[in-house]
Amino acid sequence: MKKAAICFTLSGKTIIEKLNRAARERGIREADPYIMTERAGDAAGTYSMRRAEGSAAEWAEARFREGAALIFVGAAGIAVRAVAGCVRDKLSDSPVIVIDDMGQFVIPLLSGHAGGANKLALICAELLGAVPVITTSTDIHGAFSADLFAVENGLMIRGREGIRRVSAKAIEGKPVTLSVKHYPPKAPVDIIVADETDREYSLLLSPRPYTLGVGMRKGTDPEAAESRLLAILHEMRIRPEEIYAVCTIDLKEGEPALRAFCDRHRLPLITFDAETLMEAEGSFTASEFVRQTVGVDNVCERAALIGAGPGAELVFGKRAGCGITAAAAVRRI
Repeated sequence: MKKAAICFTLSGKTIIEKLNRAARERGIREADPYIMTERAGDAAGTYSMRRAEGSAAEWAEARFREGAALIFVGAAGIAVRAVAGCVRDKLSDSPVIVIDDMGQFVIPLLSGHAGGANKLALICAELLGAVPVITTSTDIHGAFSADLFAVENGLMIRGREGIRRVSAKAIEGKPVTLSVKHYPPKAPVDIIVADETDREYSLLLSPRPYTLGVGMRKGTDPEAAESRLLAILHEMRIRPEEIYAVCTIDLKEGEPALRAFCDRHRLPLITFDAETLMEAEGSFTASEFVRQTVGVDNVCERAALIGAGPGAELVFGKRAGCGITAAAAVRRI
């Protein structure tokens, strides 16, 4: 997930520089998940960082559209006012954290579990030698968190009102019961992991059934890629939240448009080398041009199948347009 930081004072600038320096010292490269996009919102012209255009609220709105994590170095009140108009849903809002401009405290404000703000705050606090201030009830009580469990296991949350009920039980120290689809419960349980069920439960978590294989021309415009991929998914009646992972060849791992799509929809990107892709079994839409360019005759179909695992099947084959190819496979879960 892309990270974007904004500051408002020279002290804040120092904190962002310290954060990036500590990340580099730990071997975290620019393409890795904990490095920040450096931005500054001060009128002084001496900053080496790029100045943010417009207001903090406009900056925040643009980052929300990107699906980025927002890091405010400054007062919590500034962050609250800046993101107020962007907040929509706890399961899809961008993660937001605040760091005071002395680097003493790191506070996740929004999307602590679903967006990973709590985890990001802990990482930033470690890099800065700061104190993480976590306020999520399940975390501070050391209790089971249903939404965090879902995120960490790649599960869709269905019947989301059950999150509160399950969390309340866990915080009170009561047992939280869970059943998976192949072992149906004999009595009502708190959580069932299944596609569908007629059993009684508080919260239903479902595996994400599809992998999306993507091939992409170098330098494809991110907005064009977003529109094209969403159009293909809509045509095939697949929702982004039903996708387990986006899969492609390793040569495209750093493609900005592909990264942007994954960031915006919180999808992991899985890559394979050409040799691995050639091991996929089946009949594929071959392209001699693609083979000469990347070493394999088809990227999207082969990547979707391998990413979906043993027994997978294509649910739709290669769709091409706007410099993009896409295919989807269904997992055997």
